[in-house]
Amino acid sequence: MMEVKDIFDYLPHRYPFLLVDRVTDYEADVMLKGFKNVTFNEPQFTGHFPDNPIMPGVMIIEAMAQCTGILAFRSQGKKRNTETMYYLAAVDNCRFRQPAVPGDRLDFEVTVKGKKRGIWKFSCVTKVDGKVIASADLMCAERDV
Repeated sequence: MMEVKDIFDYLPHRYPFLLVDRVTDYEADVMLKGFKNVTFNEPQFTGHFPDNPIMPGVMIIEAMAQCTGILAFRSQGKKRNTETMYYLAAVDNCRFRQPAVPGDRLDFEVTVKGKKRGIWKFSCVTKVDGKVIASADLMCAERDV
């Protein structure tokens, strides 16, 4: 298990854009599970939408992408550094089945589908209370900064 202070070793993101609170399970080159607690006091809810707060879909995709970055770095035995980054390169087959709202815990499951020359492909799912609310295939590319 990784707490947020451990996640800092693998991602450059910080508040308000670090979207993974904890990693709960991990297997190198295979999968990673983690979660984010959605709270009403997050800055996006002042505008999206004040009377009906909904977690923006692009932020759910970003959270899944952050999970893939942690998985890729850990699988290679690397930590973040000033020379290399993982960039989101593609989003395919993205579906949103239900909105995420304050009070939800977003459970992420990312699975490696393949990797070749610094390009990683992942299958990603986000669940709330065991129900899939979002899914996507993501491609991330390791590049020098």
